[in-house]
Amino acid sequence: MGSLLARSVPAGPADSTGPLAVRQAALRRSLLQGLRTAALYAILTLLALLSLAPVAWMVSSSLKSVSQIFSYPPRFSVETPRWSNYAEVVQQLPFVLFILNSIKVSSLCTIGQLLSCSLAAYAFARMRFRGRDVIFSMLLATMMIPYAVRMIPVFLIMRAIGWMDSHWALIVPSYLGGAFGTFLLRQFFLTIPTELEDAARIDGCGHFGIYWRIVLPLSRPALASLAVFVFIYHWNDLLSPVIYLSSRHKMTISVGLALFQSLRTTQWHLLMAGATISVIPVLLVYVFTQRYFVRGIALTGLKG
Repeated sequence: MGSLLARSVPAGPADSTGPLAVRQAALRRSLLQGLRTAALYAILTLLALLSLAPVAWMVSSSLKSVSQIFSYPPRFSVETPRWSNYAEVVQQLPFVLFILNSIKVSSLCTIGQLLSCSLAAYAFARMRFRGRDVIFSMLLATMMIPYAVRMIPVFLIMRAIGWMDSHWALIVPSYLGGAFGTFLLRQFFLTIPTELEDAARIDGCGHFGIYWRIVLPLSRPALASLAVFVFIYHWNDLLSPVIYLSSRHKMTISVGLALFQSLRTTQWHLLMAGATISVIPVLLVYVFTQRYFVRGIALTGLKG
């Protein structure tokens, strides 16, 4: 009888493996994960604001007078914007022409790099030939050679061709490939499933057909990334235009800013206005290409 009563007595409180404990543990994990995510976003937001502070100061300074720029304590806010700074910059130097020259040089160099590097990258990634890996290693080794070492030989070649004071000296080398762009695209091409290439061969495509119809459409993220890198590099390049260009009407925006600073005593408010103008095309390029950065070409090719 006693044993029967003992068996009929309810058990103690639910153990830690019950449904309620499981729900509480899941809630704690969810709360901790939410706190980690919030902390991560707070840190990233702070870093983004710190990185944007110089840009904000440049834009703010472009709307001030010199006395307001060097006032103490410094202020980001602008009480009375001086929009005339931008008009004065354009009047003192042909900044519009400088920008058009930079757009011409940077765009053509970007097209040349995308075309030549993608062709070379496809050959290294998909074609088999003797010495392929050795040639690719030699190509990568050229990335170790600084531009200062190549500057004089390239200058002598351009002078012998007769391309001094010409945009050709800045544009044509981009159509001869590049180690960084070839490496970047080759690594991207290697991730494309070989089944797509086999299917294209069954349909009668050769190497160029596979490159043009299969590889390039799936490589938009890599091509967009390389395009941004190349465009920004040539847009901000100062050394090469200084070496090869001497006529003012052929100068790029980077040379124009340096020329504006050296003409007379530096007018910081006008210099900041010119710098702000020069940043706008780069921002537009990024805005129109950033959506491709996060796309994966392997999954894109296997959809459906």
